[in-house]
Amino acid sequence: MTSPSTSPSAFATRRRALAAKVPDLAIVLAAGQAQGRNYPANPYPFRASSHFLYFACPPIEGAMLLIDGGVSTLFCDPPDADDALWHGPRPSLEERAARAGVDRARPVGELAAALKEVKGELATLPPQEAATAAWLSEHLGRSIEARSGARLAEGPDATLADAVIALRLVHDEAALAQLRLAASGTADAHRAGMRATRGATVEREVAGAMIGALRRRGMQDAYGPIVTVHGEILHSHSHDGAMAPGDLLLCDVGGETPEGWAGDVTRTWPVSGTFSPTQRAIYEIVLDAQRQAIDKVRPGAHYRDVHETAKRAIVQGLCRLGILRGEVDGLLERGAGSLFFPHGVGHLLGLDVHDMEDLGDRAGYAPGRTRAEAFGDRFLRLDRDLVPGMAVTIEPGFYQVPGILGDASRTDRLGTDLDRDLLTRFADVRGIRIEDDVVCTSGDPEVLTAAIPKDPAAIERALAGLD
Repeated sequence: MTSPSTSPSAFATRRRALAAKVPDLAIVLAAGQAQGRNYPANPYPFRASSHFLYFACPPIEGAMLLIDGGVSTLFCDPPDADDALWHGPRPSLEERAARAGVDRARPVGELAAALKEVKGELATLPPQEAATAAWLSEHLGRSIEARSGARLAEGPDATLADAVIALRLVHDEAALAQLRLAASGTADAHRAGMRATRGATVEREVAGAMIGALRRRGMQDAYGPIVTVHGEILHSHSHDGAMAPGDLLLCDVGGETPEGWAGDVTRTWPVSGTFSPTQRAIYEIVLDAQRQAIDKVRPGAHYRDVHETAKRAIVQGLCRLGILRGEVDGLLERGAGSLFFPHGVGHLLGLDVHDMEDLGDRAGYAPGRTRAEAFGDRFLRLDRDLVPGMAVTIEPGFYQVPGILGDASRTDRLGTDLDRDLLTRFADVRGIRIEDDVVCTSGDPEVLTAAIPKDPAAIERALAGLD
């Protein structure tokens, strides 16, 4: 299957918009270099900087983009005589320029001289690795740190970062097309995982099926796949665990399009094919929390309120089951929500699975807003008001984390309002997370990943091969 590609004109439009926001700056964006796994000729797969991809796709190792005075120049290596032997034919500089929609392309070795002739003050963004950071530091005359994130000092780089954030927060139609493509591939992966669960005995059998489905779509993993029966470990990247009837399998897997756009979805399903009564009871609480949170993804909504909506729904559901007792507001004040839901409800989504987090909270938090200090809430990655075109994940969960439930400093505030005896009846629920990719629109939210089963009955049908 051929993946749809973004037109060169879309990249040109983005560059013009960026230049208009920072007319006094000359902008240098680096694609980055491949990193050797154990020696230079055996590199990790190259993945270009997301900022470069946004303004100058496709990915070109070692390339640099210069935007100065309304003129965009791509600097990259021209084809080498040995390419035919080792890599096959490579595009010419003219072909590179046409694909990126830039005014011209020049050999990367000419960039240093070109920077001395720029009309505006030079600005860049944190590169991916130290070698590129060192080159930029030398030629821009100031220290540039790789992935410096929130440590960006005020000045031209910070001004550029704010302009890029403003553009990338609201996705254009070309970006939305890529996000929908990523969602489609991610849906294939999750359905493949459900099919592979029947007869599987080790997590890697399901993980392999999901990764294989992405490869068949020409996609990479947007992040390290999480496929685990230990859902209480939020980022469990090992796939060696044994699967047994009675286990829940938590699968957090997303595809990345050839242009770098990410999908990010979590589903949780029973290894046996059928939820136990206790598993289904908790699952439906999490699903209700997710649906309430998704419904809040509307223009003007404060994303922190989306988080609080999900957290309140979790506490309300646990009160209905009798695991928690008392008045909901009081329980929330005493940390009951974060005891079982100890992370934020989601994050920005785009070219990065946690979009623009290389720029730190500068991207995720609106000016004047800071992270909460309370446990759980301080892990919220986004605190902005939603606008049409913004893409976010919505991913509430329930987890029984021994290190949290065994911490008296976190549980003593609840006293007998936490029924530990009743909680033991739910021991077959280690962790449940349900996550979808959602776009804020002028009306109802668009759930990009709605095709992936999440209703418990639909999941059971899919596991039985009936859907």
